[in-house]
Amino acid sequence: MRISIIKYNAGNIRSVANALQRIGCTDVEITDDIEKLRTADKVIFPGVGEASTTMANLRATGLDKVILDLKQPVLGICLGMQLMCSHSDEGNADGLGIFPVDVKRFQLPEDNSLNYKIPQMGWNSISNLKSAIFSPEMENQYVYFVHSYYAELCEYTAAQTEHVIRYSSALARNNFYATQFHPEKSGSVGEGILRNFINL
Repeated sequence: MRISIIKYNAGNIRSVANALQRIGCTDVEITDDIEKLRTADKVIFPGVGEASTTMANLRATGLDKVILDLKQPVLGICLGMQLMCSHSDEGNADGLGIFPVDVKRFQLPEDNSLNYKIPQMGWNSISNLKSAIFSPEMENQYVYFVHSYYAELCEYTAAQTEHVIRYSSALARNNFYATQFHPEKSGSVGEGILRNFINL
């Protein structure tokens, strides 16, 4: 099985490749080659960065159209998930529109008695799991987040998390899957999610 990780101007790509190798995936490539992306068995769209500049890069290279046309299972991670949505408040950026939902910036409540911080950085739980990338025992388990923006709840919400408000910590639609958290940094739960995605 050949797994392609989309190469573009975003950070944290190598850690995803390392995580896949840890779970036994031997044919993993980081590439922006259109034909390799189209013919891979699975595609992963990771990312750490800023939404508007990253979307501009995807459009300039034509990778935006490539991603939209992919027919095999695709997994977006963190910024990758946010760019798969319709619009992001970060840089007022239009996304790919795979998931018809907007990405908003966390707003701290006035009293903030629970001492919320932005960005959300660290471990938080996922619940209401509704996707094949999750196993039943993952309900209410903890995964690792680093983000200041969130996707609103919608019909394609595949997992929920609470930080200031309840939001979509995973999305799923047709062959597209996405997580706001980092499975490659989420220990055994994250490895299980990556395995489930590879086994789709």
